[in-house]
Amino acid sequence: MIAASQLTRFMSRHGIAELAELHRRAIDDPHWFWDAVLADLGIEFFTPYDTVIDTSPGLPWTRWCVGGEMNIVHNCLDKWTGTPKEHAAAIRWTTEEGTSGVLSYGELSQQVNRAANALRRLGFSRRDVIGIHMPMTPEIAIAFFAIIKIGGIALPLFSGYGADPIATRLLDSGAKGLITADGTRRRGRTILMKPVADDAVRRVPSIAHIVVVRRLGEPVAMQQGRDWWWDEIVAPEPPHFTPARTAADDPCMLIYTSGTTGTPKGAVHAHCGFPVKAAQDLQHGFDMRAQDTMFWVTDLGWMMGPWELFGTTLLGATAVLYDGALDYPTCNRLWSLVEEHHVSILGISPTLVRMLMHARESAPDAHDLSSLRVLGSTGEPWNPDPWWWLFDAVGKRRHPIINYSGGTEISGGIVSGNVLTAIKPCAFAGPLPGMAADVVDAQGQPVRGTVGELVVRAPWIGMCRGFWNDPERYLRTYWSRFPDVWVHGDWALVDEDGQWFIVGRSDDTMKIAGKRIGPAEVESVLVAHPAVAEAAAVGIPDEIKGERLVCVCVPGADASAGPALEQELKDWVRTAMGPALKPDAVIFVGQLPKTRNGKVMRRVIRAVYSGQDPGDLSALEDAGVLDQLRHTKEGGS
Repeated sequence: MIAASQLTRFMSRHGIAELAELHRRAIDDPHWFWDAVLADLGIEFFTPYDTVIDTSPGLPWTRWCVGGEMNIVHNCLDKWTGTPKEHAAAIRWTTEEGTSGVLSYGELSQQVNRAANALRRLGFSRRDVIGIHMPMTPEIAIAFFAIIKIGGIALPLFSGYGADPIATRLLDSGAKGLITADGTRRRGRTILMKPVADDAVRRVPSIAHIVVVRRLGEPVAMQQGRDWWWDEIVAPEPPHFTPARTAADDPCMLIYTSGTTGTPKGAVHAHCGFPVKAAQDLQHGFDMRAQDTMFWVTDLGWMMGPWELFGTTLLGATAVLYDGALDYPTCNRLWSLVEEHHVSILGISPTLVRMLMHARESAPDAHDLSSLRVLGSTGEPWNPDPWWWLFDAVGKRRHPIINYSGGTEISGGIVSGNVLTAIKPCAFAGPLPGMAADVVDAQGQPVRGTVGELVVRAPWIGMCRGFWNDPERYLRTYWSRFPDVWVHGDWALVDEDGQWFIVGRSDDTMKIAGKRIGPAEVESVLVAHPAVAEAAAVGIPDEIKGERLVCVCVPGADASAGPALEQELKDWVRTAMGPALKPDAVIFVGQLPKTRNGKVMRRVIRAVYSGQDPGDLSALEDAGVLDQLRHTKEGGS
């Protein structure tokens, strides 16, 4: 794998023998590096750029591919027309009911062109923001690329959102349109989406049109002159469309991310930004090749959805879309999808792994997983036991786990694994090529062997182009701590072997009796106990200790939750971590508060037990978890 890897090929092309040399050269000569990345990816411009980087407006506002004109969808789809890739699979898909299909690059391109013509006929044009609130079916990819192809700005929205978070994002963005569906299915239940869209749009006067995909064929209200059925307006259009010529740094996508306080912030991403970073990360981190098929467990409303669509199509690979729940009808649904679509790169969160390893019916050995060659992970810090389970039970100790961490505003990863560097459980090999990452102390000085702030010291091509209509918040959030340094908000550590670890979000880190500790350390101890399936650790303000440790646990299938187990787990943590870190309380719940893509929302737990405002809850998968947490706080456990 090493000799034939994409990273080795890239280094050999430029006469570079060692990965460390590539890292040094990329940071020392960013003009060379990003020029080389664009050329290696075959990114085509209608008008060539004059310079790849212009930092004269200041590092936070770095301009990329200045003077260049392009449209990223031309690179994703159009440039494959007339090549053998035109007949290869671009999208493979399955629904919860078991319906499956394949769209070739040629078919996807034609469908995108028809949709682009339909959007133009409705009056949409360049820089119009159009929301996408849809299930993960082929139409979501078609709509996404069509919006960008006309020069519009795609606004992906999590498919599980209610009306309030949809309205908030549409209103803030000034969106002029929304593409949705009649509904979808989850665990055998019908979930109507069009009524949710109607409720949201009532509060957004800028919306001129809603386009509705018939996912279920359910009857839904349609407002004449505003609402249009997708099939009725797309199918009659011609399969040819000339993409809008946009400046390389023109926006193509707007993604809102939630914070602990304030309204969601809209990260602005450009044609020659997010997509290029996604493809580079897939090549250099995940060793993606044109013959690969990737399934990343995600939603288009989360960064990894657009990342998968952009990255796979720029590289000529295949993306798998699944609309449904992965624990229905059994927890083997994930393995059956890998087998059905011959997935070679599988992306899965540590949280989902923890759930699958404890599910009685989960049996990866019962499925043919021989197509796999790379396992990917993002979203949460690992615990050792789940990492080893994935490596053993799924990877058979033959396939690398590429740990990957960054964020929506990054357009992908800051740190990652790769296929050249030795694997250490739960760790990252280090920064991706081109990412001038560092770990620093409170004064901004580099530290090793101890926990510090994760920072980036130089601009990179995927950096977001600020927050929508809020430049001051962008500067305050990422650039205000140290001069010309991006402070990401993660605690990280580089160990004696040069391996990197993400300890947790800065606002998740606890300080118990003067000792700073990341939640993952405590959680790793808890999930190592046979009675614990999942765990979350948070610090609650305390007048004496500063913070007291509260642990929320999901018991295993055969465990008996109660006072005896609570005391046993307190002693378990005390023995492993010392008397000062013995939990003040261990609480049992049926499930942890999570986002749809598997991130544990520790701030929600902390807020409930501290009596504080939990902030934006639009990303919370199941609001019923809040009631359960409040009940346990009041002594109901």
